[in-house]
Amino acid sequence: GGYAKECNNLGAMYYNGTGVRQDRHKAAQLFKKGCEAGVAEGCNNLGMMYYKGTGVRQDRHKAIQLFKKGCEAGVALACINIGMMYEKGTGVRQDRHKAAQIYKKACEGGNARGCFNLGVMYAKGTGVRQDKSKAKALFGRACDKGDEDGCKKYRILNEQGG
Repeated sequence: GGYAKECNNLGAMYYNGTGVRQDRHKAAQLFKKGCEAGVAEGCNNLGMMYYKGTGVRQDRHKAIQLFKKGCEAGVALACINIGMMYEKGTGVRQDRHKAAQIYKKACEGGNARGCFNLGVMYAKGTGVRQDKSKAKALFGRACDKGDEDGCKKYRILNEQGG
């Protein structure tokens, strides 16, 4: 009916079985319809289904394409998903530097988990040059956005004088 965002919302209802009988295959169809119509959240949702193999045949290559589409459209969670794939080398060649760049984009987009993940990379020197003060600042940002893990890491670094 021309309401692409509703395809994503209805897909979520079918995925979770909220108000309708749970049907993951139907959810995938609806997420795809939303994604193709420009609803970036639908791209991320369908990407996660392909990543996990839920309601569709598992296809990590397809998942990363969908996450990229969502991330490029500003869905920070899609950026987190791509970042994790690059960080771990899941479905793509491992590239921790690229993961850090993607987490930075998510963090700058307001996503607490992006700030936290990038903070971990700075704390360990993974994909970036180790920098405890940057890590602490990122954990603080994550904490400010409500990420409890970020708060814990921030307190630990603060106690260590880092």
